[in-house]
Amino acid sequence: MKARATTLALFLLALIPHVVAHGFVYRVTINGQLYMGNIPNGNPNASIIRQISKVDPVKGANNTFLNCGQDAQPASLVASANPGDLLTFDWRGGDLSHWPHNTGPLMNYLTSCGNTTCDQYDPQDSEWFKISEIGTQSNGSWVQQELMNGFTVNTTLPTDIKPGQYILRHEIIALHLATTLGGAEFYPACIQLNIGGNGTGVPTSDDLVTFPGGYSDNDPGIFDPNVFDTSAPYTFPGPPVAQLGVASNSSDQSPSDSGTPSSPSSGGSQCRLKQPSAASLYPRHISRIMRNLLITPSIH
Repeated sequence: MKARATTLALFLLALIPHVVAHGFVYRVTINGQLYMGNIPNGNPNASIIRQISKVDPVKGANNTFLNCGQDAQPASLVASANPGDLLTFDWRGGDLSHWPHNTGPLMNYLTSCGNTTCDQYDPQDSEWFKISEIGTQSNGSWVQQELMNGFTVNTTLPTDIKPGQYILRHEIIALHLATTLGGAEFYPACIQLNIGGNGTGVPTSDDLVTFPGGYSDNDPGIFDPNVFDTSAPYTFPGPPVAQLGVASNSSDQSPSDSGTPSSPSSGGSQCRLKQPSAASLYPRHISRIMRNLLITPSIH
């Protein structure tokens, strides 16, 4: 009986290794309003998050999918937002367990959808400007570790940004394989926004990059032989954070700002999301031990 149970466990685990190993943006909260994403390659529901075809990383700085993710499709909704709004991102593994990687930065970019609505906009040749970036915490650990622990991460829209329709490109770069050239894993996600207000802030030409084009596989923040040396400084790839106003000066690293990961002791709009229980993800006939086996994330 024990041998049969072991065989079944190994068989079930063999079915999901790639799903567990990588992930996607499961949901986004904008100033308290929750928006669900779509399971990659699943039946699409109304969302503001562009749906990707698979949870695998984008590999290579010249990959066309570096723009919005693996074969990303326009979402059907555009969320209303205002300058200074807090955005919270909930990253999950492919089986909805915790984000499975713990090394590397998170960055946020915006691009204007011009005279069209963002649900109709093709950003493939668009120019993006960076609004925030976050790497390590004061204790030296990567913020990605907090995502792996089941926390969320926040950013704030610039307070003086010119109103209009924008796509926000929220990106994780996983660096656990970055000691080898081409080893970095890119996870971009695109969120469709209609930003109101009466701001006047716009990026300069020096702030703007394209994807692909904004990164090189040789960039020190992408190919990093010293990535596991906690005493070594980290250099963010891409342009510097654009200076559009007070909020866009933030590098998302101050505990008083919105860029720190949510923690159990945080108050106000900060929140901690619990890991979904195994019982909520798998049928009842799978035992508790089996559920725990299946939900344990692995790192590749």
